[in-house]
Amino acid sequence: MIKEKVGKRIKELRHKLNISQEELSFRSCVHRTYIASLEVGKRNISIETLEKIVTALEVSFSEFFNF
Repeated sequence: MIKEKVGKRIKELRHKLNISQEELSFRSCVHRTYIASLEVGKRNISIETLEKIVTALEVSFSEFFNF
């Protein structure tokens, strides 16, 4: 359940910035297919990778987890 919520939040914030998965991949140094898997809740994410993505999405951790 948490994997789906985190993935949905990544996708929501990515759309808010109006960027593609590829652009988020470039900004975060995380492979595009990994981001795609996260967004559909198929992968667990490490804290380090989450930090890269949150930074690339230009939000704080508290804002990210404000579901």
